[in-house]
Amino acid sequence: MTTELRRLRNYINGEFKDAADGRTIDVVNPATGEVYATSPLSGQADVDAAMEAAAAAFPAWRDTTPAERQKVLLKIADAFEERAEELIAAECENTGKPTGLMRSEEIPPAVDQIRFFAGAARLLEGRSAGEYMEGLTSIVRREPVGVCAQVAPWNYPLMMAVWKFAPALAAGNTVVLKPSDTTPASTVLIAEIIGAIVPKGVFNVLCGDRTTGSAMVEHPVPAMASITGSVRAGIQVAASAAKDVKRVHLELGGKAPVVVFEDTDIAKAVEDISVAGFFNAGQDCTAATRVLVHESIHDEFVSQLAKAAAETKTGASDDEDVLYGPLNNENQLKQVTGFVDRLPAHAKVEAGGHRVGEKGYFYAPTVVSGLKQDDEIIQNEVFGPVITVQSFTDEAQALEYANGVEYALASSVWTKDHARAMRMSKALDFGCVWINTHIPLVAEMPHGGFKKSGYGKDLSAYGFEDYTRVKHVMTSLG
Repeated sequence: MTTELRRLRNYINGEFKDAADGRTIDVVNPATGEVYATSPLSGQADVDAAMEAAAAAFPAWRDTTPAERQKVLLKIADAFEERAEELIAAECENTGKPTGLMRSEEIPPAVDQIRFFAGAARLLEGRSAGEYMEGLTSIVRREPVGVCAQVAPWNYPLMMAVWKFAPALAAGNTVVLKPSDTTPASTVLIAEIIGAIVPKGVFNVLCGDRTTGSAMVEHPVPAMASITGSVRAGIQVAASAAKDVKRVHLELGGKAPVVVFEDTDIAKAVEDISVAGFFNAGQDCTAATRVLVHESIHDEFVSQLAKAAAETKTGASDDEDVLYGPLNNENQLKQVTGFVDRLPAHAKVEAGGHRVGEKGYFYAPTVVSGLKQDDEIIQNEVFGPVITVQSFTDEAQALEYANGVEYALASSVWTKDHARAMRMSKALDFGCVWINTHIPLVAEMPHGGFKKSGYGKDLSAYGFEDYTRVKHVMTSLG
C-alpha cells in the first residue's frame, strides 16, 4: 500500500501556493529516513512574487503604531500556545526531537520571545530632541528598514523562525522567510497561524533549497538579509548582499570552549556540561562540545564524562527517556561520522563514536580525549553529539586554547574563584560567557558572536534595533 505524501506549499500574499514551475523537494523524517512530504522548490518567479507582496504590504505595516503591532504579536503568541500540539508534531516530524523536550524546552521560550518583542515594539529609545547647534533642533527617528529576506536553519526550525520574524514584524518590517529544505513543515504551519492574524503580504514563506535562498538575497527588493547557518553560507550571503549594499545579519557557527578549573565541583559540572553538549544531538552553535580541563582533574573529569555519555540516551520522539533524537539529515550523519573516523592516532574515544541503529540518523553520545589544539575536530564545528576534552596547565594556556579557533559565539567558565571568573569573562573573545552554567538563553539578553560566528544580535533590545534604521531630522527654529 502506498501512503500519500503530505504536500507543503509556499505562503505568498495571503495564499498557499505551489512553486510556479511545479518543482518539489522530498522531505525526510530523520528518525526513520523515510520521505513523508514534498515541499516547493521555489524559483525566481516565486521569489519575485513574494518580494512584490512584501514590498506592497510594507508602507501600511510600517505606518501602524507600535501599540497596533504589539497587539498583533500578542495574538500570534496566543495562537502559538493554542496550537502548540500541532507545532510540536510538525517540529518533531521535521527534526526527530523528543516530544516532551519540545513541549517543555522550545514552545514556552518561543512564545515568551514573541511576547518580548511585542513589548519591545513600544520601547524604542534614542537621544532626546535638543539644540546641538544654535537655532536648530535635532531629532533622531528610528524606522523599519523595509522588506527583510530571512533564512532559518534546520537545527531549530521553529525557534529560529521566531527569532527572525518577531523582531522584524515588531519593528514594522515585512518578511519573506525561507526554512531549510530539510525542515519546512513547522514554518509552513507558522505561516498558517500568522497569516490568519496579519494583513496579506506582511509575512510570506518560501520553501526551497540554497538556490532559493540565494535568489532572495540577490533580489533588489529586500533592504536586509538575515541568516542563521554555516560560515560558508554566511560568507556567500554577505558577498551577495554587498553588491547592492544590503544590510546583513549573520548568526553562524560556533565552537564553544568550556573551561573547567581545578576548584570546580566535578560531578555537577559533568552533569550540566553533558546535557549542554548532547542536547539537540549537539546541533547547536552554542553547544558545550569543546571542554578544556585543568590537568589536575583531567582524568577524573574524563572518566565521569564518559560515564555520563554512556548513560545518555538517544531515540524516537515518543520515548520519554531520551535526551535527543537523530541528526537532521544523511549528510549531517556523514559529517559527524567523518570527524570521528578521521581522528588522529593520539586521540582516544572514551564513549560512543558510532551510529545507533540502521534506521534514521541517530548517533551515540561521544566523548573524545587526548586531543591537540590544531586537530581538525578542535578547530572545526562538528555539529553533532561529540564532546572533545583537552588538558591545560594554567589560566594563560586555557585562554590560549579557548580563543584559538575562528569561531566566537559562546563560552563558559567553571570555577568557584570569582576574580578568576571575571578575568576569564573579560579575556574570552566570545559573544557570550556563562559562568558555572552553559546554554541558558533569555529573551532580554543578546545572542550573537564575533569573528567567523557572524555579527548582529538576536533576542533583546539589541536584536530589535538591528531591524531598524536611524534617521537624523534637523529643523530651524527661525
